[in-house]
Amino acid sequence: MSPITKLASTKPYLIRAIHEWCIDQGFTPYLTVTVDGRTRVPREYVKDGQIVLNLGQDATHQLQMGNEFITFSARFSGVAQALSIPVDNVAAVYARENGQGMAFDVVPAADAEPLPPVVEEEPPEGPKPHLTRIK
Repeated sequence: MSPITKLASTKPYLIRAIHEWCIDQGFTPYLTVTVDGRTRVPREYVKDGQIVLNLGQDATHQLQMGNEFITFSARFSGVAQALSIPVDNVAAVYARENGQGMAFDVVPAADAEPLPPVVEEEPPEGPKPHLTRIK
């Protein structure tokens, strides 16, 4: 009797295929990601526990789409940041221009820490800035 082997997930292969299709068609590939403690993204851009990321060639640097993680660097407000996305947390991959792509169920990992709440900072007290309109 042969042992039963666990098959690799098709999810990372499908994500790579939709990404490649978007690039080949001249579309911008986007990812919707469910954020938890394993996800390295700028927390200030997370809304309702998710973040939407542009995976276009002009928006990413050193993009690596592995079977377990998607890693790359990207600029947020002009600052380069290293991102690491567990493939299990990808909720969708699609073309920004027409919405075509694929959605996935995201099941929280048993060892994943929940996303800590974002603490909104109060604006500092003091005089309001004076803005001059240039015509």
